[in-house]
Amino acid sequence: MTVLILGCGFTGRRVAARLLARGFTVLATSRAPGDIALDVLDPTSLAALRPLVPPGALVLHSIPAVAEPEPLLEVLGDRPKRVVYLSTTGVYGDAREVDETTLVAPRSPRERLRVRTEQAVQAGPWLSLVLRAAAIYGPGRGVHAAMRAGTFRLVEGGQNYVSRIHVDDLAALAEAALLGDLTGAWPVADDEPCSSLEVARFCADLMSLPLPPSIPREQATETRRADRRVDGRAIRRLLGVSLRYPSYRVGIPASLT
Repeated sequence: MTVLILGCGFTGRRVAARLLARGFTVLATSRAPGDIALDVLDPTSLAALRPLVPPGALVLHSIPAVAEPEPLLEVLGDRPKRVVYLSTTGVYGDAREVDETTLVAPRSPRERLRVRTEQAVQAGPWLSLVLRAAAIYGPGRGVHAAMRAGTFRLVEGGQNYVSRIHVDDLAALAEAALLGDLTGAWPVADDEPCSSLEVARFCADLMSLPLPPSIPREQATETRRADRRVDGRAIRRLLGVSLRYPSYRVGIPASLT
């Protein structure tokens, strides 16, 4: 069985490693595949991509949408058997509490483009599943990494809530999604959303760093302004996946080692 990973980056590399260990053939588009022994395809040459994708392939699409219509999906045509798209909980807009029943409500052009890509994936001639991931963190990425680099800022005191998912747990869910037949669109998160201030205090104590300064809300990015608690239990139950890192309290220390 062949798996194509479109955008084999922070999450995709981990999915690739899991599938290679199972004996799958893994093709990938990637600008920095790292040390994984992948068959890397040129991500800028879409015309050359289609003939390299065998009929019945499984596809993990993790490239954020930058154009409409989605050119990668058009190139794939009817070759894939299944497409799993890694989206974001940003598509829920201003929703403060999110679970599998929450409707999308995109606010910005970027969020609306994400929703349209989800719709294009779901309308394709293949089985599809959309995983709407909360903030992805892990080694070298997340609040702990930003605080170490001195770039993390609290938004107006840090009272906004953020849900997260460790990259290894997201990779496990993506692997199960590719190999299953579940359809639909589902939020993905761990079991402990918390305020930005809470996680900053945790990281400060863990790494012996001062608390970061605050900035006005209007100066923060769209992602940093988010105030959302996400319940991701439904998809884990349906895919039969248990979290290795159910909370940032175990995930962040593991990421530092």
